[in-house]
Amino acid sequence: MSDFGIENRNPVVQAVTALIEPVLDDLGYELVEVQFNREQHGQILRIVIYRESGTGIDDCVRVSREVAHLLEVEDLIDQAYNLEVTSPGLDWRLRNERDFVRFRGKKVRIVLVDRPEALIGRIGEVDNGEVIIEFNGDRKLVPFASIKKAKLEIEI
Repeated sequence: MSDFGIENRNPVVQAVTALIEPVLDDLGYELVEVQFNREQHGQILRIVIYRESGTGIDDCVRVSREVAHLLEVEDLIDQAYNLEVTSPGLDWRLRNERDFVRFRGKKVRIVLVDRPEALIGRIGEVDNGEVIIEFNGDRKLVPFASIKKAKLEIEI
């Protein structure tokens, strides 16, 4: 799980990811992201999950129970925190090649490393570390290495 080749080096995130990813896999969920951040109301451990058939509140509750139990048994985190399990949402932040494949044909906003303005278009073919973005009748080949961030655009 990485953001275009950049791994999260937070030891809590790495340990939690290693612990829960196989369990979520067995339950039929994909682990999208693990975050461990100080926020307004204290330390938050946020687990983002996905299931192709849809991810609802019942899924988040189920995963929350499983993860909370695992974390209690393994005692990985030595400070107080709140556990939050959520789905990626409509404006999903694309983090890797698999996300681009999953959302082929969808509208996306991409910020490139060397370009201040965002590129907005539809996701085309994805292959060999590159994606084709289709916009205004043009096609642009974008290497994943040049993507700073990308997220789906909400379409009404």
